[in-house]
Amino acid sequence: MSERGAPAHPAPDGGPAPEGPARGTRAWAPRLVVVGIVLTALNLRPAITSLGALLEEVRAGLGMSAGVAGLLTSVPPLCFAVFGVMAPRLARRFGPAAVVSAGMAAIAGGLLLRPFAGGTAGFVAASALALMGIAVSNVLMPVIVKRWFPDRVGSMTGLYSMALALGTSTAAAVTVPMTTALGGSWQTGLAVWAGLAAVAVLPWLPFVRDRSTRPAGRAPAREEGTARVTRSRTAWALAVFFGLQATAAYVTMGWMAQIFRDAGVPAGTAGLLLAVTMVMGVPLAFVIPRLATRLPHQGPIVVVLGVCGLLGYGGLHAAPAGGAWAWAVLIGIANCSFPLALTMVGMRARTGAGVAQLSAFAQSTGYLISIPGPLLVGVLYQHSGGWGLPLALMAALVIPQMAAGVLAGRDRVVEDEAAR
Repeated sequence: MSERGAPAHPAPDGGPAPEGPARGTRAWAPRLVVVGIVLTALNLRPAITSLGALLEEVRAGLGMSAGVAGLLTSVPPLCFAVFGVMAPRLARRFGPAAVVSAGMAAIAGGLLLRPFAGGTAGFVAASALALMGIAVSNVLMPVIVKRWFPDRVGSMTGLYSMALALGTSTAAAVTVPMTTALGGSWQTGLAVWAGLAAVAVLPWLPFVRDRSTRPAGRAPAREEGTARVTRSRTAWALAVFFGLQATAAYVTMGWMAQIFRDAGVPAGTAGLLLAVTMVMGVPLAFVIPRLATRLPHQGPIVVVLGVCGLLGYGGLHAAPAGGAWAWAVLIGIANCSFPLALTMVGMRARTGAGVAQLSAFAQSTGYLISIPGPLLVGVLYQHSGGWGLPLALMAALVIPQMAAGVLAGRDRVVEDEAAR
């Protein structure tokens, strides 16, 4: 185990973990990288949760049906699956800092353009540009953390996770009141988030010529024992678990505020409720990984999180307004399956190369699995005229999520299963 119980990621060749930047690196550089990591993490979800808070206004302004709005909420996982795969190759060619800097610029450009693109097609295209930037930056953050802070992976990952959750919840909470303060235009309320992404470009500029992802002089690692990861039942269980928890997360970010608004909750309060759900990830992103690494089997945590989800969806159906704050907390706890999934990825492979391959497989496959969920929720909502069927679907998906998580939580590594 590495720092604070986080799973250790040895070098792919079985030797010690890669060392950080060369000794000649200026003292200010690591501090600037920390600033860049925090600002980048803050920008990885506002494009999604700010839209969720204003989805009703966007639908009305663009003449968008519920089905098309469901398609819009499916765009994030699609972009993450498609563009995230490109990130390692881009990083090898241009360097991770340059790619992240370009990613932040893409987010800024997409968020600035989408409210004024004119029509649903332009809105979706500009959203895809922003999501492309999010996808590549999301994939490369662990690479940058591992290179610059090899002895502080746990604390830096915790800082990154906290900043991500903070950006997610802040966008959900302040978008509606900020829109009102800026004159009530949903276009302005969405476009203002481009400014935060533009600021996040700046810390990476001094590093854009650094094309390495490891210290100079270190030979590229061989990815031994990982080529047949698809033979591993654990890898597939992790992919399914990741996909179903992502489905729940994107349905929550895209539709939860609307569920509360349809129940008579004011728009501002609905945004705060969504923020409560998202902010649960701030403390639990620290607690859950540490607890998971101390257990021989992570299944009990999976089950507890799943039960919270079942209670939350049931409460949203029975009394969406009366128990709104309780349901927001329960669903927020359930959505903390994300840090658990990332922790299990690190625990289910023996080598650094195995972790990298398992992470790529589980996340890309998982995001593909999650694509239909938000779209199907929108279609069910449109054709049924209420939230009964969509919430029943979400509750039903919790069952296979728990089953896959229990299988993925067993104490074994994918290299052993792939070799059979």
